[in-house]
Amino acid sequence: MTVPLSILDLAHIGRGETAESFKASVALAQHAENWGYRRIWYAEHHNMPTIASSATSVLIAHVAANTTKIRLGAGGVMLPNHAPLTIAEQFGTLETLHPGRIDLGLGRAPGSDQKTMRALRRDPMSSDTFPQDVMELQGYLTGNTRIPGINAIPGRGTNVPLYILGSSLFGAKLAAALGLPYSFASHFAPNALEDAVKIYRREFQPSDQLAEPYVIAGVNVIAADTEEDAQQQFLTGKRNRIAQMVGQGKTFTDEEADLLLESPAGHQVLQMARYSAVGTPAQVKEYLDDFTEVAQADELIVATQASSVDSWLRSYELLAEVAGLVPVAPGK
Repeated sequence: MTVPLSILDLAHIGRGETAESFKASVALAQHAENWGYRRIWYAEHHNMPTIASSATSVLIAHVAANTTKIRLGAGGVMLPNHAPLTIAEQFGTLETLHPGRIDLGLGRAPGSDQKTMRALRRDPMSSDTFPQDVMELQGYLTGNTRIPGINAIPGRGTNVPLYILGSSLFGAKLAAALGLPYSFASHFAPNALEDAVKIYRREFQPSDQLAEPYVIAGVNVIAADTEEDAQQQFLTGKRNRIAQMVGQGKTFTDEEADLLLESPAGHQVLQMARYSAVGTPAQVKEYLDDFTEVAQADELIVATQASSVDSWLRSYELLAEVAGLVPVAPGK
């Protein structure tokens, strides 16, 4: 691979399982730092029965305490759900405890549905102030507070690096204007990828954090020892996703799920999975090399819908081997 590889971990809760998925997240991080992945990010989602990463900063703290060198962060915190000062304190604490290892990716989506937004006490208009909230948060972390007399303690002067996450042109323009790295969610929202990256690179303004534009692109990966196994896992992942989207708690047979995949909602699932590297390690590497060029990416962050913890770990192991990843020394 010509670019670094990182991992997006949703702390997936399998069918019939509980949040014991945290054990799998720790195991993945311990392996990933030895395999040579650059970072692992955890996404803030709420009221989703298959995702256990809702308390993002708490999960990062747990994984960081059980690893030694891999970077860990939010991919991302949905900032309109929170006061910027609170997030600065949380991630300032993480950086103080685990110096040089913490990232803070920021998004403006709710990470939930409308009913959950109300349960979070979120103002539906709060996303309108996202740019101002990002700058307020940045001020707390750099020590240049924008609200006189208010400081993040811990947090002030930790300079936790910020990343703007997005799936539209809005995030690209904001990241460019603020001179921040930009991470595009092409692993589930692929449509605007190329246009967003072009705008970001064209409009980028250097900042104290970043001198040149830096793009991270999301992509789905399932690597297995055989192409047949990888394709079967990919199909299982699509069946699970369509069941989550339309099931409302119902359980579907494989045949019923396949019929749903032929519906308009199923076409949406297939579109979401547009950028997916599936197959043997060699096939996956070839796809990712091509995708890197399409996305004009400086780094790839990979997610997988592998059908079991063992196959999930195996997929990342095979990818690390074929990509020739090299573990990073502590503190680098």
